Amino acid sequence: MDLVTVAVAFGLILLTELGDKTQLAILAMATQRGPLSVFLGASLALTLSTAVAVLLGTTVKGYLPESTLRLVRYAAGALFIGFGAWTILRG
Repeated sequence: MDLVTVAVAFGLILLTELGDKTQLAILAMATQRGPLSVFLGASLALTLSTAVAVLLGTTVKGYLPESTLRLVRYAAGALFIGFGAWTILRG
């Protein structure tokens, strides 16, 4: 296990999830339901969605050339930046 990769993934998810609509929905749900149940449900959902992303990424890596994978990474980064800029500018 590569601890640097673990730390980078942790930091990336932590920073990008802070204050997003999912976190706000979980905050609202926790005001009405048991906090442990909300925590467990949200944790399982994030774990499952992460597992799907890792599985797809691992599978795609075996079928696509590195140049295409690089393009996908750049496109994902550009979309991320674009959505952030759009969010800031529309507010």
